[in-house]
Amino acid sequence: MKSSLAPGIRFTTSFSRDSWYRGFILFLTFLFYTAYHLSRKPISIVKSELHRNCSTVIRPAGFNVTDNATWCDWAPFDRDNYKTLFGVLDNSFLVAYAIGMFFSGMFGERLPLRYYLSFGMLGSGLFTCLFGLGFFWNIHSLGYYAFIQVMNGLMQTTGWPAVVACVGNWFGKGKRGFIMGVWNSHTSVGNILGSLIAGAFVSSAWGMSFIVPGLIIASTGILCFFFLVEKPEDVNCTPPQHHSEQESSEKEPLLQNSSHVDRMGNGSITTEPADVVAVEEHPEAISFCGALSIPGVVEFSLCLLFAKLVSYTFLYWLPLYISNVAHFEAKQAGDMSTLFDVGGIVGGIAAGLVSDYTGGRATTCCVMLIAAAPMLFLYNYIGQRNIGTTVGMLLLCGGLVNGPYALITTAVSADLGTHESLRGNSRALSTVTAIIDGTGSIGAAVGPLLAGLISPTGWNNVFYMLISADILACLFLTRLVFKEAQGWCGRTPRARGFKEI
Repeated sequence: MKSSLAPGIRFTTSFSRDSWYRGFILFLTFLFYTAYHLSRKPISIVKSELHRNCSTVIRPAGFNVTDNATWCDWAPFDRDNYKTLFGVLDNSFLVAYAIGMFFSGMFGERLPLRYYLSFGMLGSGLFTCLFGLGFFWNIHSLGYYAFIQVMNGLMQTTGWPAVVACVGNWFGKGKRGFIMGVWNSHTSVGNILGSLIAGAFVSSAWGMSFIVPGLIIASTGILCFFFLVEKPEDVNCTPPQHHSEQESSEKEPLLQNSSHVDRMGNGSITTEPADVVAVEEHPEAISFCGALSIPGVVEFSLCLLFAKLVSYTFLYWLPLYISNVAHFEAKQAGDMSTLFDVGGIVGGIAAGLVSDYTGGRATTCCVMLIAAAPMLFLYNYIGQRNIGTTVGMLLLCGGLVNGPYALITTAVSADLGTHESLRGNSRALSTVTAIIDGTGSIGAAVGPLLAGLISPTGWNNVFYMLISADILACLFLTRLVFKEAQGWCGRTPRARGFKEI
């Protein structure tokens, strides 16, 4: 009898086949991007080891010291301009990542995601390991490490457009903000794990801080090749509904005011009645200009540029800031910096929940960005007074800084990539995601570079730069916030996510 089934079996059979597959894909893509971020984090932890205060380090017996101030540093980072050299490494990765991202989305639309992701993770694993092998091969060339960073940046561009496109293929719009808010915690989980793994080796053999994460991401690439399912149709599952019935029955698509138009990548145009919902997928991938013409893409891209500038400045410089200001050892500073990412997990989930409930993605981002500015100011001035204040401020700043960043790169990108104005062409997901994240990555490249140039003048100036970036990010969302406010006041039809922006 069915009632005699074990409770665990009854629980597992209560979920449909579609639900099991969706959960499996969510778990796999979470694992994949956790590995991507895990392999990016070691450089920020190792910085504190590459250049240290050697006067406090115990010298090995019989070691001939020629310069008491730099004998324990790793050349070429033993110079006075070591912060600038660290900025070169950061920007070698981030500039390559930003440039490559604009092309990666187009590749992601046209290549099988399973092959594309597998190749990217294996390549990223290779170059991450090569950076760490510089320690064992006793390499002291800045050019070597910069080249490795460039290649790793290009390999890493394969990840984000592909995983967002895959998740967008499997999940509809209903609770996308919450689901992707939880799912996007892979960014913070990867940063935390990367910090802990790198911290475990940084004081003994910093090369292993790169080799172990490199082997992990390469392993997930093999896992991706054998198990990833790109679309529900590939395993006879039911495709998700990307738009509500109200959205589907709108009389005017957003890309065209006078007629119902489908814009494809080859420039062809087709028309169809307003009350017909296109359900078949177009074989052509959307063009770059076609993706830019989707309402909201430009505004959110520019907002993310400044939001990601702040987030990545913390990603690359927070451990060094904590080490310099609070005088922690490299491992302790790395461990403490993970609290910023813990706050980011909570902030991303909260942003997704609030935006789902209110239907205001732009307003949610704007409110969090506005609140982040004074919190950054307070963290710089009181954040290091005692351990309790440090923990609390890191958690709060992490949530407010990473919440909007997480929402824009996940739910917002998926909403825009499956926008009703596309009239059924869901192949825009990867391109739209790449445009938004690629623009954001320009900020990610500029932020650490500015931090490297400004920090010699004082950490206060770095924080003033971050606060200014948060304010600028808010300004780019003002039109969208106004539209959402009109919807709440009943002046325009209101729909969840993006209706008329």
